[in-house]
Amino acid sequence: MTHRISRGNLVVTIEEQGILESEENYEIKSKVRGRNAVLWIVESGSYVKKGDELVRLDSLFIQEQVDERTKYANWSQSGADSSAARLARAKLAVEEYDHGRFRTEVMSMKKDIAVSKSALQSARDRLKHSKMMASSGFVSELEIEERQFAVEQAALALELKETQLKVLEDFTYKEQLQTLKGDLSSIAATHEANVERAMADTSRRDRAVEELQYCILRADRDGLVIHPNAAQWETAPIAEGTNVYKDQVLLLMPDLEKMRVKLGVHESLVKRLKIGQETRVTLTEGTLDGSVSEVASIAKPAGWWTGNQVRYDTYVSLPPGEGLRPGMSAEVEIKVAEYEDVLLIPVAAVVESENGTFCWVKDSEEAVRREITLGDSNNVFSIVADGLSEGDEVLLNPSAFEQPTSDDPEVDGSNKSEQEGATTEATKS
Repeated sequence: MTHRISRGNLVVTIEEQGILESEENYEIKSKVRGRNAVLWIVESGSYVKKGDELVRLDSLFIQEQVDERTKYANWSQSGADSSAARLARAKLAVEEYDHGRFRTEVMSMKKDIAVSKSALQSARDRLKHSKMMASSGFVSELEIEERQFAVEQAALALELKETQLKVLEDFTYKEQLQTLKGDLSSIAATHEANVERAMADTSRRDRAVEELQYCILRADRDGLVIHPNAAQWETAPIAEGTNVYKDQVLLLMPDLEKMRVKLGVHESLVKRLKIGQETRVTLTEGTLDGSVSEVASIAKPAGWWTGNQVRYDTYVSLPPGEGLRPGMSAEVEIKVAEYEDVLLIPVAAVVESENGTFCWVKDSEEAVRREITLGDSNNVFSIVADGLSEGDEVLLNPSAFEQPTSDDPEVDGSNKSEQEGATTEATKS
C-alpha cells in the first residue's frame, strides 16, 4: 500500500480534555472561628434567590460561648461602673480639699492670727498703761510682771498660729494634695483596667453573638451555587457532617457570563502555546470558538491523579452562551501552527531510529530505503524538509521492510505523535 507525495496545507493542533469553570467566582466562606460541623448545605448546581439559606453550621458550642461570655461581660461591666463611681469621688476629694477644706483652714488660722495679734496688742497696751501708773505709785511691781507675762504669752500664741499657718501652706497642703492625687491616679488606673476588661469581655461576647448569626449563611444575590472541588481527583469536600474552618470556601457563585475551559497541557507541548491562539471547544450541546487566555508559568505537581505526567494549567476563554455551566466536560482543540503549500508525508510511512529518519520509496518494482528530514507534524502528516520530491510513492507499511535491532530501535510516526499528544487537520491543496 503506497501514498503519492504531494503538496498541501497542514494544521497542527493540541487536543486535550477540559472542564468548564467561571472566570469570576463569588466565594462564600465560613466566618466562624475554629472548626464547626456542617448540619446542612444546599445541593451543588442549585439556583438560589437573594436571602435563601445556603449553609447551616452547628451552633451549640457557640451558643454556650454566648451565654458564658455574656455573664463575664456583665461582671466586668459592673466592676467598671463601681470603679467609675470611686473615680468620681476621688476627683471630688481633690477639688474639695484644694478649693474648699484647705482654704477654710487657712481662713480659720488667719482669723486666729488676727485675734492673737489683737490680744498681743491689748496686752502691750495694758503693760504700757500699768508702767505709767506704776511711775505714779498706783501699780505695784507684781502687777507689772503679770502684765509683762501676759504680753509674752500673747506673743507666743501669735507665733504659734503663724507657724501653724506656714506649716499648713508649705507642707500639710502639699502632702495632703499629693496623697489625694495619688489615690486618684491609682483609682483611675484601676478604672481604666476595669473598662478595658469590660470592653474585651463585651467584644468577645459580641463576636460570639455575631458568629452565632454566621452559623446560617444566606445568599446575598441571585444565581447558581456550586461546591468547590478540593482537587481534580476528589469530589466536593463540603457535605453534611464535615468539619469546616474559618475562611474556608464553602460555596461558589460563578458568573455564567464569563466562562472558560481549564485544561492541562503536557510539558512537552506547553512551549507551543501562546496567548490568543484560536481554539475549538466541543461540548455535548455543540461547538464554540474560543482563544487561549492564560498559560500557567508553574506546572502542577505530578501524581497518580495526573497519570504521573507534568502538566501546565491552561485556560481558554469562551464567548457568552446559554447552557454553559461549571463542571461540564469539554474537548479543546488548540491551533498551534498552520502551513500552506508544503510537501507532506503520512506519519505512517515514517520510520525513526537512532541512525536517523527514513521511509521506503517505491522505485520501479522495488522499495528503496531513503533518509529524509522532517519539519513540523501532527498525528497524520509531517512536513518533508528534504529527501523526497513531489510525486514520489512511499510505502505505508515500512515495518515490513525495516528489521529493528537492539542498536536500531524503531519508533514509528504514529507512536511519536501519540507521545506529543498532537492531533491533525490536514487538507490537500
